[in-house]
Amino acid sequence: MRSFVCFGRKLESFCGDSRTKGACFKQSYHGVISSSSRFLLLKLNPFWVQLAYFIVLSLIGYGALNIAKPKTDSFRPKNIDVFFTSVSAATVSSMSTVEMEVFSNTQLIIMTTLMLIGGEVFVSMLGLLLARSRFPKKQHPENNITFFSIPNNSLTSKSITHQIEFGTDSCSTVENDKPDSDLESDTKLSSMTDSLQYSASRYLCYVVLGYLLVVHIGGSSLVSMYVSLVPSARNILKTKAIQIKTFSIFTVVSTFANCGFVPTNENMIIFKKNSGLLLLLIPQILLGNTLYPACLRVLIWLLEKITKRVELGCILKNYKEMGYSHLLSGVHCSLLAATVFGFILVQLILFCSMEWNSEAMDGLSSYQKFVGSLFEVVNSRHTGESIVDLSTISSAILVLFVVMMYLPPYTSLLPTTYQEKNSGKGQASENHGRSILECLLFSQLSYLAIFIILICITEREKIKEDPLNFNVLSIAIEVISAYGNVGFSTGYSCKRQVKPESSCIDTWAGFVGRWSNMGKLILVVVMFFGRLKKFHMKGGKAWKLS
Repeated sequence: MRSFVCFGRKLESFCGDSRTKGACFKQSYHGVISSSSRFLLLKLNPFWVQLAYFIVLSLIGYGALNIAKPKTDSFRPKNIDVFFTSVSAATVSSMSTVEMEVFSNTQLIIMTTLMLIGGEVFVSMLGLLLARSRFPKKQHPENNITFFSIPNNSLTSKSITHQIEFGTDSCSTVENDKPDSDLESDTKLSSMTDSLQYSASRYLCYVVLGYLLVVHIGGSSLVSMYVSLVPSARNILKTKAIQIKTFSIFTVVSTFANCGFVPTNENMIIFKKNSGLLLLLIPQILLGNTLYPACLRVLIWLLEKITKRVELGCILKNYKEMGYSHLLSGVHCSLLAATVFGFILVQLILFCSMEWNSEAMDGLSSYQKFVGSLFEVVNSRHTGESIVDLSTISSAILVLFVVMMYLPPYTSLLPTTYQEKNSGKGQASENHGRSILECLLFSQLSYLAIFIILICITEREKIKEDPLNFNVLSIAIEVISAYGNVGFSTGYSCKRQVKPESSCIDTWAGFVGRWSNMGKLILVVVMFFGRLKKFHMKGGKAWKLS
């Protein structure tokens, strides 16, 4: 109670002067509005916030793509295809209903923007900025006293003690002031703790932003340099009338965001002999998705060693309290990296053993085959760029890719003891607080089965008339690829038609391009569902099979 009285007296002394009353109450008014907006955002379910974000982003992209003119006036995509492309770019899914080369340079720039601000790293940075609003900083203009209107008590007493031992300015202030009571001591200690966590959160935002900028600028520069210096790659873009700068930025943004769009119709098939370009893109894939937590932790650790900043050490030691889901412990990051490389190795061995002498690898040297195979299996998790026609590879590899596409990005092999240590304490409270709606949720596989059944219903006539193209495996690959936001597709071939149509023309568009409008809309729902799957990964626990 005494701390509130002290705060009231200081506020009264500040507003007591008639000349400062107007400014004081004006500042208080803006503070109330700001605090109210922060309160609403923090109280809303993050699922609905992100769903609204991606829907609005998709609608804005749809409008922008419609306003911009396509490359040629001879073909203009339908509205449903433009909306589908906008959703695919915003949710970084790279599912396509039309060929990529129909889009003009302006439309490619719009899609680049959608992929950038729809990527997981960028969206997580926005969430981090929102999380910082838990610590609205209000500084007294006269006495330079810092207040925090929403104190955070998530840090433990051990971490508070550890922060006091750092010897920061706020710590020395607490020691020299000699508080009058234990309550005032606790209040100042809480403010000091919040101050350190607020500062650590600010530094984490800077690190993520720097990570994002360095990877994009460095990657775009390297790809642009490669294409400019290698005649074969440069001639491909010249033939297709694609600017080198646009191609470089578009491809790097798409690859880092794990979208998988490439400005060429053939995706990366046309560059399968350019092993240098493939090797430049492989790190982008890993840095933007499966290895992001490990790379982020290593970067923070290096910066902490170099700069000796207290805030960076606080981030590493209190990674759970930072409110950033991509911050994992050192042990977890090590196990995650081992799992990622383990999956890549297993896939590489199987892919090379099955496809080394296949039609898809014709015309490539042994070195080009190895780099191309490595590029393909790295893309199978979440990116979806491809150097082979998936309809020509073996069914065993397709099933392997389906499994890889289904797995979440941070799938890792954790020892049972480590899992119990990190999740055992909160299990009882989690089960106790589960709502009725959460108990009725299905598992991920159940939802995928429902979506596949719905697609089979909407496309039932084509399944009867064209069973070689419209088979259940191809539909399942398309649905799971959209759910995993990967973008792999078996495509459509006129040669596989049971009843050949003279008007049929082969294109490089995805298999979904041949679906009905209802089927496309269902896949749009799947892309949104897959983009937000992190919010319902624990669904289906209430359903018991025994």
